[in-house]
Amino acid sequence: MKLVAMRRLFAFLFIILAMVSTAFADGSYSLWGEFIQGGIIIGKAPSGTKVFLNKEAIKVSEQGDFVFGFGRDVEGQVEVSIHKPDGDILTENYEIKKRDYAIQRIEGVAQKYVSPPKEVADRISRDATIVAKARTSNFDEPMYASGFIWPAQGRISGVYGSQRVFNGVPKRPHFGVDVAAPVGTPIAAPAPGIVTLAEPDLYYSGGTVILDHGHGLSSTFLHMDSVTVDVGDFLNQGEKLGTLGATGRVTGPHLDWRMNWFKERVDPETLVGPMP
Repeated sequence: MKLVAMRRLFAFLFIILAMVSTAFADGSYSLWGEFIQGGIIIGKAPSGTKVFLNKEAIKVSEQGDFVFGFGRDVEGQVEVSIHKPDGDILTENYEIKKRDYAIQRIEGVAQKYVSPPKEVADRISRDATIVAKARTSNFDEPMYASGFIWPAQGRISGVYGSQRVFNGVPKRPHFGVDVAAPVGTPIAAPAPGIVTLAEPDLYYSGGTVILDHGHGLSSTFLHMDSVTVDVGDFLNQGEKLGTLGATGRVTGPHLDWRMNWFKERVDPETLVGPMP
Protein backbone atom coordinates (compact mmCIF):
# COMPACT_ATOMS: atom_id res chain seq x y z
CA MET A 1 0.00 0.00 0.00
CA LYS A 2 2.84 2.41 0.85
CA LEU A 3 4.51 1.78 -2.54
CA VAL A 4 1.30 2.49 -4.45
CA ALA A 5 0.73 5.66 -2.43
CA MET A 6 4.27 6.86 -3.19
CA ARG A 7 3.78 6.18 -6.90
CA ARG A 8 0.55 8.18 -6.88
CA LEU A 9 2.32 11.06 -5.14
CA PHE A 10 5.10 11.10 -7.73
CA ALA A 11 2.51 11.08 -10.55
CA PHE A 12 0.51 13.88 -8.93
CA LEU A 13 3.56 16.08 -8.35
CA PHE A 14 4.76 15.56 -11.92
CA ILE A 15 1.39 16.58 -13.38
CA ILE A 16 1.30 19.71 -11.22
CA LEU A 17 4.84 20.68 -12.28
CA ALA A 18 4.01 20.07 -15.97
CA MET A 19 0.85 22.21 -15.94
CA VAL A 20 0.52 24.64 -18.83
CA SER A 21 -0.27 27.67 -16.68
CA THR A 22 -0.64 30.06 -19.61
CA ALA A 23 -3.26 27.99 -21.42
CA PHE A 24 -6.35 30.14 -20.88
CA ALA A 25 -6.37 33.40 -19.00
CA ASP A 26 -9.76 33.20 -17.29
CA GLY A 27 -8.52 30.49 -14.93
CA SER A 28 -11.46 28.12 -15.27
CA TYR A 29 -9.85 26.03 -18.03
CA SER A 30 -6.72 23.99 -17.31
CA LEU A 31 -4.32 21.95 -19.45
CA TRP A 32 -1.68 19.62 -18.00
CA GLY A 33 1.18 18.21 -20.01
CA GLU A 34 3.65 19.41 -22.60
CA PHE A 35 3.10 20.33 -26.24
CA ILE A 36 5.88 18.13 -27.53
CA GLN A 37 6.25 15.26 -29.99
CA GLY A 38 4.69 12.25 -28.23
CA GLY A 39 3.09 14.50 -25.61
CA ILE A 40 -0.24 13.92 -23.87
CA ILE A 41 -2.43 16.80 -22.72
CA ILE A 42 -5.07 16.29 -20.02
CA GLY A 43 -7.61 19.08 -19.71
CA LYS A 44 -10.33 20.25 -17.35
CA ALA A 45 -13.17 22.62 -18.16
CA PRO A 46 -16.59 23.51 -16.75
CA SER A 47 -19.45 21.17 -17.57
CA GLY A 48 -20.99 21.90 -20.96
CA THR A 49 -17.75 23.07 -22.57
CA LYS A 50 -16.85 21.96 -26.12
CA VAL A 51 -13.21 21.45 -27.10
CA PHE A 52 -11.68 21.40 -30.57
CA LEU A 53 -8.16 20.38 -31.64
CA ASN A 54 -7.31 21.78 -35.06
CA LYS A 55 -11.07 22.33 -35.52
CA GLU A 56 -11.84 18.66 -34.80
CA ALA A 57 -14.17 18.03 -31.84
CA ILE A 58 -12.62 16.30 -28.82
CA LYS A 59 -14.74 14.22 -26.46
CA VAL A 60 -15.44 16.05 -23.18
CA SER A 61 -16.94 14.25 -20.18
CA GLU A 62 -19.96 15.54 -18.28
CA GLN A 63 -17.49 16.69 -15.61
CA GLY A 64 -15.42 18.63 -18.17
CA ASP A 65 -12.48 16.22 -18.54
CA PHE A 66 -10.77 15.77 -21.91
CA VAL A 67 -7.50 14.44 -23.34
CA PHE A 68 -5.53 14.53 -26.58
CA GLY A 69 -2.03 13.67 -27.75
CA PHE A 70 0.56 14.05 -30.49
CA GLY A 71 2.45 11.48 -32.53
CA ARG A 72 6.21 11.04 -32.77
CA ASP A 73 6.73 13.17 -35.87
CA VAL A 74 4.11 15.91 -35.48
CA GLU A 75 5.53 19.33 -36.34
CA GLY A 76 4.39 22.95 -36.40
CA GLN A 77 1.51 24.47 -34.47
CA VAL A 78 -1.76 23.08 -33.18
CA GLU A 79 -4.89 25.06 -32.40
CA VAL A 80 -6.92 24.43 -29.25
CA SER A 81 -10.37 26.05 -29.07
CA ILE A 82 -12.55 26.13 -25.97
CA HIS A 83 -16.23 26.83 -26.65
CA LYS A 84 -17.63 28.03 -23.34
CA PRO A 85 -21.20 27.22 -22.23
CA ASP A 86 -22.07 30.93 -22.50
CA GLY A 87 -21.08 30.99 -26.18
CA ASP A 88 -17.67 32.65 -25.86
CA ILE A 89 -14.77 31.00 -27.68
CA LEU A 90 -11.19 30.92 -26.40
CA THR A 91 -8.50 29.92 -28.90
CA GLU A 92 -4.77 29.37 -28.43
CA ASN A 93 -2.05 28.13 -30.80
CA TYR A 94 0.79 25.98 -29.44
CA GLU A 95 4.09 25.12 -31.08
CA ILE A 96 4.93 21.41 -30.88
CA LYS A 97 8.46 21.01 -29.53
CA LYS A 98 10.77 18.74 -31.51
CA ARG A 99 12.68 15.91 -29.87
CA ASP A 100 15.98 14.22 -30.68
CA TYR A 101 15.55 10.46 -30.99
CA ALA A 102 18.30 7.95 -30.29
CA ILE A 103 19.38 5.17 -32.63
CA GLN A 104 19.65 1.86 -30.73
CA ARG A 105 21.48 -1.11 -32.29
CA ILE A 106 20.55 -4.53 -30.93
CA GLU A 107 22.31 -7.75 -31.94
CA GLY A 108 21.39 -11.33 -31.15
CA VAL A 109 17.69 -11.14 -32.02
CA ALA A 110 16.38 -14.41 -33.46
CA GLN A 111 16.33 -14.18 -37.26
CA LYS A 112 12.67 -15.28 -37.40
CA TYR A 113 11.72 -12.01 -35.68
CA VAL A 114 13.96 -9.80 -37.86
CA SER A 115 12.68 -11.34 -41.11
CA PRO A 116 9.70 -13.55 -40.23
CA PRO A 117 9.26 -16.69 -42.32
CA LYS A 118 6.37 -16.75 -44.80
CA GLU A 119 4.54 -19.45 -42.88
CA VAL A 120 3.82 -17.06 -39.99
CA ALA A 121 2.47 -14.24 -42.18
CA ASP A 122 -1.15 -15.21 -41.46
CA ARG A 123 -0.50 -15.22 -37.72
CA ILE A 124 1.13 -11.78 -37.84
CA SER A 125 -1.81 -10.43 -39.85
CA ARG A 126 -4.30 -11.91 -37.37
CA ASP A 127 -2.41 -10.41 -34.44
CA ALA A 128 -2.43 -6.96 -36.06
CA THR A 129 -6.17 -7.19 -36.71
CA ILE A 130 -7.16 -8.04 -33.14
CA VAL A 131 -4.85 -5.37 -31.69
CA ALA A 132 -6.30 -2.72 -34.01
CA LYS A 133 -9.83 -3.75 -33.06
CA ALA A 134 -9.02 -3.55 -29.34
CA ARG A 135 -7.92 0.06 -29.83
CA THR A 136 -11.19 1.20 -31.40
CA SER A 137 -12.99 1.48 -28.04
CA ASN A 138 -13.96 4.96 -26.91
CA PHE A 139 -15.36 4.75 -23.39
CA ASP A 140 -17.12 7.84 -22.05
CA GLU A 141 -15.65 7.60 -18.54
CA PRO A 142 -12.47 9.74 -18.16
CA MET A 143 -10.53 7.13 -16.21
CA TYR A 144 -7.25 8.82 -17.18
CA ALA A 145 -8.18 11.88 -15.08
CA SER A 146 -7.00 10.27 -11.82
CA GLY A 147 -3.35 10.42 -12.95
CA PHE A 148 -0.78 7.73 -13.79
CA ILE A 149 1.87 5.67 -12.02
CA TRP A 150 4.63 3.43 -13.37
CA PRO A 151 3.20 -0.06 -14.03
CA ALA A 152 6.49 -1.68 -12.99
CA GLN A 153 9.79 -0.56 -11.54
CA GLY A 154 13.22 -1.30 -12.93
CA ARG A 155 15.93 0.01 -15.22
CA ILE A 156 14.69 1.98 -18.23
CA SER A 157 16.27 0.11 -21.14
CA GLY A 158 14.44 1.70 -24.06
CA VAL A 159 12.69 5.01 -24.67
CA TYR A 160 9.92 6.34 -26.89
CA GLY A 161 10.80 7.42 -30.40
CA SER A 162 14.16 5.67 -30.65
CA GLN A 163 15.05 3.93 -33.90
CA ARG A 164 16.03 0.31 -33.39
CA VAL A 165 18.32 -1.66 -35.67
CA PHE A 166 17.99 -5.42 -35.20
CA ASN A 167 21.02 -7.38 -36.39
CA GLY A 168 21.88 -4.48 -38.71
CA VAL A 169 18.36 -4.20 -40.17
CA PRO A 170 16.59 -0.84 -39.47
CA LYS A 171 13.08 -1.27 -38.06
CA ARG A 172 10.18 0.98 -37.21
CA PRO A 173 10.73 3.50 -34.40
CA HIS A 174 10.09 2.30 -30.87
CA PHE A 175 6.83 3.69 -29.52
CA GLY A 176 7.06 2.70 -25.86
CA VAL A 177 9.21 2.86 -22.76
CA ASP A 178 11.00 -0.35 -21.75
CA VAL A 179 11.41 -1.31 -18.10
CA ALA A 180 13.96 -4.08 -17.54
CA ALA A 181 13.27 -6.27 -14.49
CA PRO A 182 13.24 -9.98 -13.57
CA VAL A 183 10.70 -12.36 -15.06
CA GLY A 184 7.68 -12.53 -12.79
CA THR A 185 7.80 -8.90 -11.65
CA PRO A 186 4.19 -7.77 -11.10
CA ILE A 187 2.68 -5.35 -13.61
CA ALA A 188 0.09 -2.93 -12.22
CA ALA A 189 -2.53 -0.79 -13.93
CA PRO A 190 -0.97 2.69 -14.27
CA ALA A 191 -4.44 4.26 -14.13
CA PRO A 192 -7.99 2.88 -13.93
CA GLY A 193 -9.14 1.21 -17.11
CA ILE A 194 -11.08 -1.52 -18.89
CA VAL A 195 -9.27 -4.46 -20.49
CA THR A 196 -9.92 -4.60 -24.25
CA LEU A 197 -7.23 -7.16 -25.15
CA ALA A 198 -5.73 -10.03 -23.14
CA GLU A 199 -3.59 -12.33 -25.30
CA PRO A 200 -1.02 -14.76 -23.88
CA ASP A 201 1.08 -15.18 -27.04
CA LEU A 202 1.21 -12.75 -29.96
CA TYR A 203 4.01 -13.28 -32.46
CA TYR A 204 5.95 -10.07 -31.92
CA SER A 205 4.78 -8.92 -28.49
CA GLY A 206 4.19 -12.24 -26.68
CA GLY A 207 1.84 -11.83 -23.71
CA THR A 208 -0.08 -8.62 -24.42
CA VAL A 209 -2.73 -6.59 -22.60
CA ILE A 210 -4.48 -3.39 -23.68
CA LEU A 211 -6.09 -1.28 -20.95
CA ASP A 212 -8.44 1.48 -22.09
CA HIS A 213 -8.44 4.61 -19.92
CA GLY A 214 -11.31 6.36 -21.71
CA HIS A 215 -11.69 8.94 -24.48
CA GLY A 216 -9.40 6.98 -26.81
CA LEU A 217 -6.39 6.88 -24.46
CA SER A 218 -5.10 3.34 -23.88
CA SER A 219 -2.06 1.55 -22.47
CA THR A 220 -0.52 -1.53 -24.07
CA PHE A 221 1.73 -3.92 -22.14
CA LEU A 222 4.01 -6.21 -24.17
CA HIS A 223 6.25 -9.26 -23.59
CA MET A 224 4.37 -10.38 -20.46
CA ASP A 225 5.19 -13.71 -18.86
CA SER A 226 1.63 -14.16 -17.59
CA VAL A 227 -1.69 -12.43 -18.26
CA THR A 228 -4.04 -12.52 -15.27
CA VAL A 229 -6.97 -10.45 -16.58
CA ASP A 230 -9.74 -11.00 -19.11
CA VAL A 231 -11.35 -8.76 -21.71
CA GLY A 232 -14.01 -6.64 -20.03
CA ASP A 233 -12.33 -6.54 -16.61
CA PHE A 234 -12.22 -3.16 -14.87
CA LEU A 235 -8.99 -2.41 -13.00
CA ASN A 236 -8.33 0.27 -10.44
CA GLN A 237 -4.98 2.02 -10.42
CA GLY A 238 -2.35 -0.29 -8.94
CA GLU A 239 -4.26 -3.55 -9.51
CA LYS A 240 -2.23 -6.40 -10.99
CA LEU A 241 -2.79 -7.36 -14.63
CA GLY A 242 -0.01 -9.89 -15.05
CA THR A 243 3.74 -10.34 -14.75
CA LEU A 244 6.77 -9.12 -16.65
CA GLY A 245 8.43 -11.55 -19.03
CA ALA A 246 10.57 -12.18 -22.12
CA THR A 247 8.01 -13.37 -24.65
CA GLY A 248 7.81 -12.38 -28.32
CA ARG A 249 10.65 -10.45 -29.95
CA VAL A 250 13.01 -9.66 -27.08
CA THR A 251 16.63 -10.07 -26.04
CA GLY A 252 15.83 -10.14 -22.32
CA PRO A 253 13.04 -9.75 -19.79
CA HIS A 254 11.36 -6.35 -19.77
CA LEU A 255 8.01 -4.59 -19.97
CA ASP A 256 7.34 -2.53 -23.08
CA TRP A 257 4.68 0.00 -22.03
CA ARG A 258 3.05 1.86 -24.89
CA MET A 259 0.19 4.32 -25.11
CA ASN A 260 -2.17 5.40 -27.86
CA TRP A 261 -4.58 8.26 -28.22
CA PHE A 262 -6.72 6.63 -30.88
CA LYS A 263 -4.20 6.08 -33.73
CA GLU A 264 -1.61 8.50 -32.37
CA ARG A 265 1.28 6.74 -30.63
CA VAL A 266 2.12 8.83 -27.58
CA ASP A 267 4.83 8.67 -24.92
CA PRO A 268 3.78 7.14 -21.55
CA GLU A 269 6.81 8.58 -19.79
CA THR A 270 5.45 12.11 -20.23
CA LEU A 271 2.63 11.20 -17.80
CA VAL A 272 4.66 9.67 -14.98
CA GLY A 273 7.96 11.51 -14.81
CA PRO A 274 11.18 9.91 -13.49
CA MET A 275 11.23 6.31 -12.32
CA PRO A 276 10.77 6.28 -8.50
